[in-house]
Amino acid sequence: MCQTLYRLLASFALAATLFYLLPKPVDAEPFNRSGEQMPSLDGAVAWLNSPPLTAEGLKGKVVLVDFWTYDCINCQRSLPYVNQWARKYAKDGLVVIGVHTPELAQEKILANVRRQVKALGIEYPVAVDTHFRIWHAFDNQAWPAHYFFDATGKVRYSHWGEGRYEAQEQVIQALLKEANATAPL
Repeated sequence: MCQTLYRLLASFALAATLFYLLPKPVDAEPFNRSGEQMPSLDGAVAWLNSPPLTAEGLKGKVVLVDFWTYDCINCQRSLPYVNQWARKYAKDGLVVIGVHTPELAQEKILANVRRQVKALGIEYPVAVDTHFRIWHAFDNQAWPAHYFFDATGKVRYSHWGEGRYEAQEQVIQALLKEANATAPL
């Protein structure tokens, strides 16, 4: 009887482990506003590395919006991935937009943000969202937070916090493939 119970529990444990390890679908983290158009990017006190961008002006591009702040350790760990995606997929139509929304007093100082953008090797556009206007437009809740928009401007995936970088890159690849398949000739 004990061996049978042990085998049954071991089978359940194995099944649960295998289920956890199976690849998750691209939209594994649903966004409660999935399918909605990109919220406004208005309200930044400054734009670094770019003139101000608009949701309407980004139509036709796949867009990753990354909410971050420079003293956040979780953001510091995710930024190398975001930087890599920006460089790797720019030629394919990906636009990465950093939205620097401060958590601490020193992060509200524009000169500090400029210095950190340069030190972190960020070359993509950064909206300096000192007054949380973009943060509130997105109804954002965390640093870092990544929102992925398709070429029509609809949100298709989001991720909060660190991790799942491979899944996020797969989202980028899928959205770029989709955009290129529907692009006019």
